Amino acid sequence: MRLLIRNVEVAGRVGLDVRIEGGRIAGIGARLAGAGPELDGRGGALIPGLCDHHIHLFALAARAESVSLEGVASPAAFAARIAEATASKPPGAWIRVLGYHEAMAGDLTRARLDALAPRHRLRVQHQTGSLWILNSLALAALGEGGDPPSLERDTGRIWRGDAWLRRRIGADPPPLAPVGARLAACGITALTDASVTTDDDAAARLAAAHRAGELPQRLTLMSGGALTAAADGAFAVGPLKVLLDDHALPEFDDFTDRIACARTWDRRVAVHCVTAAELALTLAAFTAAGAAPGDRIEHGGVIPPDAIGQLRDLGLTVVTQPAFVRERGDRYLRDVAPSDRVDLYRCASLTAAGVPVAASSDAPYASPDPWRGIAAAIDRRTADGAMLGADERVSPEAALALYLDDPAAPGRRPRRVEAGAPADLCLLKAPLRDVLAAPSAEFVAATIIGGAVVQ
Repeated sequence: MRLLIRNVEVAGRVGLDVRIEGGRIAGIGARLAGAGPELDGRGGALIPGLCDHHIHLFALAARAESVSLEGVASPAAFAARIAEATASKPPGAWIRVLGYHEAMAGDLTRARLDALAPRHRLRVQHQTGSLWILNSLALAALGEGGDPPSLERDTGRIWRGDAWLRRRIGADPPPLAPVGARLAACGITALTDASVTTDDDAAARLAAAHRAGELPQRLTLMSGGALTAAADGAFAVGPLKVLLDDHALPEFDDFTDRIACARTWDRRVAVHCVTAAELALTLAAFTAAGAAPGDRIEHGGVIPPDAIGQLRDLGLTVVTQPAFVRERGDRYLRDVAPSDRVDLYRCASLTAAGVPVAASSDAPYASPDPWRGIAAAIDRRTADGAMLGADERVSPEAALALYLDDPAAPGRRPRRVEAGAPADLCLLKAPLRDVLAAPSAEFVAATIIGGAVVQ
């Protein structure tokens, strides 16, 4: 496969051509001889394709078929959104609602959902993705027996119950092609699915979507258990995922045993850490069991100052989500004490201390558009325009770099447009300086994976 991209900016040099052969960059220079298809770059920047280092693909695909609570800010608005959803569905239909937070209408229970949707099977997911609340008709549809310990039938709540719910509901998995196309339109060429529930069946479905071209991005899959990489390279196996919840933290020995298990599988460990308590337990576990380059802290929602040095000394990478500043920042400013706000979703202070940092979306729990994350990392502005963590702002170039690392080594192995590198590229419609002045996916002109134009 050959492709010649003409008249692009590469690493600040303008008017260059880039030749691609066999899925790799074969040459970079001015006025290269043509052989095969050509793509006119029109003076735009050519950069490595972006990588989302933490995403949930099946959940993102399911979002298209769900009711979003975006914009809901009161109990009346929440009730109206549910009423709108039930009005368009026949009695007994399933209704899946995403993005709930207590700031909208307080604590939800089975009884409250019954009052809102007495004739439909309603399930509402918390914004964190960790909790579902079901009404009575939904619970009845799941049947009796075999309940996981995390299911509270009296309240309708189930913690971390996605896999069990899928089996009981028996719904067909949502199509992945729209997700692949949407991410390609943002210039994304590589994805790390961070779902702890990924098993052989889920991995096979993702691999099939990749082979069919529905999900053209290169895939790395985390899992909570054993997983074998696809022989044809349809996906690579990433770190072993350890999921922590403040209300049900694991026994310390169980945690360190999980780390030891990962080492026997020659895998790194990625730990979900949103709160200070989760991070403290994780740092203690890695100190006891031993950390290895490539071990990761997912989210780093709250990182106290005294934890930064520990992260550096252990060599842990923090994979954060700058877009949360934009999308949830106004709520943080309302709910988080001023003295604690400086600890939220750190970036600049970590890199200054020598802690490897990479960025991601955590979609569908935030927008999958990486350019929104880049903008938020630069200005740290909330949706209402308030500043959250001014000292954590990074330069435009550093913000972009958070999405450009090798997915096998986020925060530690930058990718560049250079001869011999894989031809996984993002062509922009303008010079890089102009794009970073107002980051937006609208600047993406083409996305190239393995030398093939996929968008």
